[in-house]
Amino acid sequence: MALTHLITEGSSTRAELAAACGLSPASATNIVGDLIAEGLVAETGLLASQGGRPTSLLEPVADGAYLIGADVGERGVAVELFDLSMKRIDREFRGGRMEESPDAIGNDLSDAVEALRLRNAARWSRVVGVGLGLPGIVETDASGEQTLYAESLGWPPVPVRPLLTHDLPLLAENGAKTQAKAEQWFGAAAGVDHALVALLGRGVGLGVIVNGEVYRGRASSAAEWGHVSLDPDGPVCRCGRRGCVEAFLGAQAILDRWSKLGGTFEGSGWGAIGELLEANEAGDAAAVSVVDETVATLGLALGGLVNLYNPERVIVGGWVGMRLMPKLATRIEDATRAAALRQPGAQFTLLPCTFGGDTVALGAAIMPLELLVSAPLVEEQSRAARSAG
Repeated sequence: MALTHLITEGSSTRAELAAACGLSPASATNIVGDLIAEGLVAETGLLASQGGRPTSLLEPVADGAYLIGADVGERGVAVELFDLSMKRIDREFRGGRMEESPDAIGNDLSDAVEALRLRNAARWSRVVGVGLGLPGIVETDASGEQTLYAESLGWPPVPVRPLLTHDLPLLAENGAKTQAKAEQWFGAAAGVDHALVALLGRGVGLGVIVNGEVYRGRASSAAEWGHVSLDPDGPVCRCGRRGCVEAFLGAQAILDRWSKLGGTFEGSGWGAIGELLEANEAGDAAAVSVVDETVATLGLALGGLVNLYNPERVIVGGWVGMRLMPKLATRIEDATRAAALRQPGAQFTLLPCTFGGDTVALGAAIMPLELLVSAPLVEEQSRAARSAG
């Protein structure tokens, strides 16, 4: 908890750390001593105090440990290296425009990590592990083995460990949940106990924060919002069912509607959605119709979630969400409130995702960070118990 506090706050005094973590001054001093000895924390300056000795300012040692987070999609991977202050110091992309098989994705991942290793050889011994944000449900069995179930991509169950050939600790989670984790630690969901973090991209996902924790359900498949049906007679979704949220709000679904109405655009990604929004602003009738329908459907889908979870914040991210929010946030908020009951509909704030395209990778890197934090936590708990005794 002490190291977590220092990483999320950036700096702290021993007294502030003790108060934030519920520790006695003696326990806080001992814990800080251990973290300094491990090279994870340093005294970086002095603060003036009233009538006493100056107070030491504590900060995490950026070079003390490194974490890798990967945003893994069906078209490739974005792998990022973070230091202990959670500043991104390097990144590597693999993949392209076409959908790939799980084996090809595994090769992309291993190649990208190897490229990072070669460029960061002096740091590599301090890499704690790799976190993956994956496009599907990630289940963990009793032995700790993880399996990816990406039904909407048509993949068979994929064991996670073989995806990476490097001998580093490997943890995985659904990409929408890692996005929620990033926003909870450092972004728009920081400091709140109840939030919804929507991911709009080629797929549609959701992270739900309940009582300060990312909600996973019985076997980690909770919050598969993208495959909740809005219309049993609606368009066919990639999962094979009809009328799913993703079949209305995924990037391809949005662009397909525009194309059917005569819209023309390049590609199927960031630029194409941008062209749609520009055409909407120019008054193009087809684009206006598609944007109106997208806003209404997103508001309907989010409004139902507001009724279910009564969040304090609703955060919209993913690359499609990043495109929509700067121009349409007010309309999306109005549509969401209109679709929700009056009371919960008046109790949330709508915000954009903080970290843009890096959010899933940042959240994935928090998983190995939690491995690092958990070791000092054991000692913290032991010291706190001895102090209380």
